Parts: sequence; structure tokens; C-alpha cells
Amino acid sequence: MPIRGMNHAVLWVRDAARSTDFYVDVLGFRVVHRTPESAFLQAPESANDHDLGLFQIGEAADSRAGHGEVGLYHLAWEVPTLGDLRTYAKSLTAAGALVGSSDHGTTKALYAKDPDGLEFEVCWLLPHDRITPEARAHNGPLDLDADIAVYGEQTLGACARIPG
Repeated sequence: MPIRGMNHAVLWVRDAARSTDFYVDVLGFRVVHRTPESAFLQAPESANDHDLGLFQIGEAADSRAGHGEVGLYHLAWEVPTLGDLRTYAKSLTAAGALVGSSDHGTTKALYAKDPDGLEFEVCWLLPHDRITPEARAHNGPLDLDADIAVYGEQTLGACARIPG
């Protein structure tokens, strides 16, 4: 049987409570189980038992992944609409977590870092029926207002639609 998709991610963090607060307050995750040194979180519209596990390790050096060492670059969380992406842009900016954004043609992306500096992406995927060769070839700065003018604020992206 083929793999269907990623079910969950687990991160080693310095302070599980601090990281839990970030994912709950900024991204809207829900706590489904918690201990003093761990937490299991569910994304706002997920049916998974949990989407993110956080395990506390205490004081530790920053991750050097990508700086001469192998490791995970980032996780990506999909949102249903460009309106949702705009909401997260505001939330991440207010939290001081937004570190960049990009328009990859078929993916509109925000990049942010959690309290331990672990990078993640929040993205909206172009609906399958709107993907063109030009969209696949595009790569540039994100302009949410322009994208909303083209695609609409409430248009469901690829993650919210089943191709058929």
C-alpha cells in the first residue's frame, strides 16, 4: 500500500510548556495530551490523533542543520484558503516569528521560527484545476493582496479539495 501523507512530526524542544504555548497561541493548535515534559498537539482542522509532539530536553545548543550538518530544514502546515494564510501572516508577525515569505507559483508560503528557532512553513496550495505551466515556473516574492485579487480570499486550495 502507498504512503498517504505525513501523519505527525515530533520535535525535541528546550521547554515543552513554552513551545506548547507558542503552537497553541500563534497557530491555534489544541493540546490533546500533556505531561510536564511533553505535549501532543492537534492542528485546528485535523482529524489526526495528534499532528505535533513536543519533547523537552532542557538547555541545548541551537540546531546546526543546514550549516555544515544534515538535518530537517522545516515542516509545512497547509491552510485551506488565502484568507487563512493572511490571518497566519498577521499572527506570526505579531509573535515576532515570521522570518520570510515566498510565492512558488503553485505554493504561497510563509516561513517562521518557533521559540527554539526551528523553522516551519504555513502554505496555501493552488487548486489543481488552476495549475498551469506558468504557475509551475513562477518563483518570486509573495504578494497576498495580489493573490487574493486573482484567486479569491475563500477559494479552497489543493489541500481542501479532492482531485477528481
